[in-house]
Amino acid sequence: MKFTELGLDAGILRAVADQGYDTPTPIQAQAIPVVLAGRDLMAAAQTGTGKTAGFVLPMLQLFSQGGASTRRSKPRALVLAPTRELAIQVQESVRTYGKHLALRSTPIFGGVGLGPQTSALRAGVDIVVATPGRLLDHINQRNIDLSGIEILVLDEADRMLDMGFIRDIRKILALLPKKKQSLLFSATFSEEIRILATGLLDNPVTVEVARRNATAEGVTQCLYYVDRERKRDLLVRLIGDHNWHQVLVFTRTKHGADALAERLTKSGISAAALHGNKSQGQRTRALDDFKRLKTNVLVATDIAARGIDIDELPHVVNFDLPNVAEDYVHRIGRTGRAGSSGEATSLVCIDEHKLLRDIEKLLKREIEKRLLPGFEPDPSIKAEPIMKPRTARGARQATPAGKAHGTASRSAPPATKANHRAPSRGAHHSGSRHQ
Repeated sequence: MKFTELGLDAGILRAVADQGYDTPTPIQAQAIPVVLAGRDLMAAAQTGTGKTAGFVLPMLQLFSQGGASTRRSKPRALVLAPTRELAIQVQESVRTYGKHLALRSTPIFGGVGLGPQTSALRAGVDIVVATPGRLLDHINQRNIDLSGIEILVLDEADRMLDMGFIRDIRKILALLPKKKQSLLFSATFSEEIRILATGLLDNPVTVEVARRNATAEGVTQCLYYVDRERKRDLLVRLIGDHNWHQVLVFTRTKHGADALAERLTKSGISAAALHGNKSQGQRTRALDDFKRLKTNVLVATDIAARGIDIDELPHVVNFDLPNVAEDYVHRIGRTGRAGSSGEATSLVCIDEHKLLRDIEKLLKREIEKRLLPGFEPDPSIKAEPIMKPRTARGARQATPAGKAHGTASRSAPPATKANHRAPSRGAHHSGSRHQ
């Protein structure tokens, strides 16, 4: 199947072709006709599937059919995303594939001032891409009227629930028209997601691509056992010995990300930290420098890494194993995308052995174990409990990692122009002039 067979407007097809794509991915081939038919959709979309274009393209098509509204006092579509990075990424896709259409959109997220966003909303937009918390801020200030919403998209719904956004989501849903088209995208169909879908979706079509918690075939996985206090030295050694030039490193906490980035910098390795305490400008700059290889190592927390979309990222390192096993799948899915190869390396101390067992149980396989001479674990060191960091908006108290639960999210994957696969991300320019 080609995009030309999906019934998309000539302007949309031109924008898709401009990006070098002609063949939709499986999630796109299945989701686009469903959305164009006006049906509600419940889709399980893994990392690497191209799900963003799976809802952006048909949404643009539906709105282009009726022509652009002359008065945009009320937005027609609302896309809810868990993080600002993902909101920006979705907005980039909307602008990229809608560039030949007379439609307007804007991203709404925290970490920046309300003023420019308020101006954009009051000027009128067709499509709003928002994080739940900041959208509620605008709702409370009467900057936006959601009574005209025709299409609602919940992107990475499982991640929003895991981050504690369920109350915010329900408040927002209560303000939307009962008659609308609703699309729910999630990495997994957990019980929580099914409960949410039951109250939101009307006789939905269910689409599921790739098996649950599948990892990319092109990702080589390995781990090193090491003492907790020697992880930093081991990482420096691995980067130096193997001449890694672009490495995304995951830590459990914001403080840990800052400390590790500082340690790497002192060791002569160009590094930057990415987490929720950074301003939006700092986060954007850190990510841009990493993409352009001005920075070799980006140290990020899980939440800050949502929406990171980098072509052919060669290395991902789990400096700390995630508290939630499914997040391991999401993390290593940052590499080995769209048919490219990649390597995922985990540094595991004695505190994390239970987390490792949970991950291997989820994967239904053992991860290759390696030892680097000089970094063998000291058998006299005893395990210490790992505390789970608080999640967004203070929704959860810190709990022992062994009792953590939840699911991981997947962000839209890249697709290389070389093989003319389907679009899964926006262009690299700014997501909106209103940012």
